[in-house]
Amino acid sequence: MAKVSIKPLADRVLVEPAPAEEKTASGIIIPDTAKEKPQKGSIIAVGPGKKDEPTSVKVGDTVLYGKYSGTEITVDGKEYLIMRESDIFAIL
Repeated sequence: MAKVSIKPLADRVLVEPAPAEEKTASGIIIPDTAKEKPQKGSIIAVGPGKKDEPTSVKVGDTVLYGKYSGTEITVDGKEYLIMRESDIFAIL
């Protein structure tokens, strides 16, 4: 797991997206232009939550989120997403 110096505020979380699939189940290699944007990732950092609503995810959780959720940011050459906890659908 990566160590970053970003501390999300309120109910936001920092997610490291899982790598996109390289091959289909039948072994066909997927070109870069046809790869799907991943909808799964690992929590890297968690904000403290809202006043009466603490966050329910923790660092290290693997989560599912919406296809267009969050804002993409790059830190030290790595891609991350920062999103509200409400954009997360499930913990795996």
